[in-house]
Amino acid sequence: MFSWDHMGWWMGLGWLWVILLVVLVGVVVLVAVLARGQSGGAPRTPEQGRSSARAILDERYARGEIDTAEYQERLRALGGK
Repeated sequence: MFSWDHMGWWMGLGWLWVILLVVLVGVVVLVAVLARGQSGGAPRTPEQGRSSARAILDERYARGEIDTAEYQERLRALGGK
């Protein structure tokens, strides 16, 4: 059934559980930092932001989501032609 000797052996491994918990928390933090680093990266410069906006605008125009007049108006607002 239940033996105090067996329970004492189990509780004697308490330090092992603490180490495992610290390692687990460290792995979770490391994964979170790496995931954030991949999605965020270095801050974008205004030129990169404009080229990204231009690419999105070009894609929307190519898919037919906006017409030529709206495309040209938005292109001018972005500082294009």
